[in-house]
Amino acid sequence: MPALTRTFRTFAAVGAVVFLLALPGAAHADDDLGNGTQGEDKDANLSDDGTLSVSAGGVRFDHSKNGKGGKVGALTSSTSWSPPPCWYAPKYSPEELQAYLEPIWEAGSTGHEWDNEQRKKYTDPDDPKKDFNKHKSGKGYWWGSYVDKSFPPGWDSCKRDYFWVDQGDPPPADVENAVTPEILAELAYSEIRVPGTEVTLAPAQATKVNLPTWSWLDGAEFQPVSVTASVQEIGIYATATAEPVALKIEPGTPDAETYPASGVCEIDNGRIGEPYAKGKANRTPPCGVKYLRSSGDGTFPLQATVTWEVHWNGSGGAGGDLPDGEFGATQDVVVQEIQSVNR
Repeated sequence: MPALTRTFRTFAAVGAVVFLLALPGAAHADDDLGNGTQGEDKDANLSDDGTLSVSAGGVRFDHSKNGKGGKVGALTSSTSWSPPPCWYAPKYSPEELQAYLEPIWEAGSTGHEWDNEQRKKYTDPDDPKKDFNKHKSGKGYWWGSYVDKSFPPGWDSCKRDYFWVDQGDPPPADVENAVTPEILAELAYSEIRVPGTEVTLAPAQATKVNLPTWSWLDGAEFQPVSVTASVQEIGIYATATAEPVALKIEPGTPDAETYPASGVCEIDNGRIGEPYAKGKANRTPPCGVKYLRSSGDGTFPLQATVTWEVHWNGSGGAGGDLPDGEFGATQDVVVQEIQSVNR
């Protein structure tokens, strides 16, 4: 499994030191000196059909159906839920784990007593089978921990030593965040990128006091996006899909009215809001805002936030819903007084 041992070798030195200091004693020094985290180098692969996938943290992400462009951004959960800050996934074959650990023990930098304790976990002169499980080569993997590259709260909570899982068996039930289709879906959620939310306004350059301003989003940009996460070594995957469902308009001043009154514009036939066109001047916009006073020499910060529903499906027929996500942006709106001409 060379991708699991060679792709993820470079761990930022500061992150490694912080991780080691955060762990009790030195019990996990062997886990985190240069081992796979999302903060390490990523391995990108382009398949024959043009699908781009990136390996990170023991997981391969397919971003080919993700949002694209310079203004895309990550979803923020509408609840207190957040994706796993760390997780466990297949990491080494028996031979690879031995090749990784023995030089650390031989260097003696972690102390003779500790080194011997570590050796006892994987080797036993009186038990030939307890030799990094080499009698099971090709029939399973040693699993280890990986950390989200942004080091969110809880990133240092995956403190379990390497553990063995036979090929075809699920990880131990008591190991929190060991990769399953559901955990992969949650990791895929964190990789989703959605289009920016700058709305089109009519009037475009500057709106007028007490004049309804129409707001809408380009329907072509606001289509479902998805990311697939997989661990090919054990044949599991999950696809998280985000679909836009509503646009919330916040005018940036209490001296304004929104259409509808809630400020939440529901998606309709794949479109959020309705483009203004000639002949609609006397109609109330299905999505928009009316400012009740001028912005003077400044502007009002109109906030436009799109809510995305997220659901997932994965290997073995698994699937379900994940918390809604939100992504928004602020744009400056000039509001002018209507000028009248006296004759």
